[in-house]
Amino acid sequence: MKKLAVIQTGGKQYLVGEGQELNVEKLENEVGSSVEFDALLVSDLDGKDTKVGKPTVSGVKVKAVVLAQGRAKKVSVIKYKPKVRYRRNVGHRQPFTKIKIDQIAA
Repeated sequence: MKKLAVIQTGGKQYLVGEGQELNVEKLENEVGSSVEFDALLVSDLDGKDTKVGKPTVSGVKVKAVVLAQGRAKKVSVIKYKPKVRYRRNVGHRQPFTKIKIDQIAA
């Protein structure tokens, strides 16, 4: 039976399912290594059997594999003040880790 889970990493929460690929905040793991997350919520696809943790669901781990390390597209941060010749343009590329959810193990 396929399951859904809510995990927390990098200060953000993600709703994930088995086989899903997603980009999360940078993790210090090598490509190909496995990562485990605690589940904040676990549910079936139909939503009939739902468990909510306090703060995590005991005995449930979400296992994932690191697929890639990368950097997102450049975001341009522009500051401008009219009439005073003040212009600043700073670029930023946020690092990320691409993971694939293998298993939601109860």
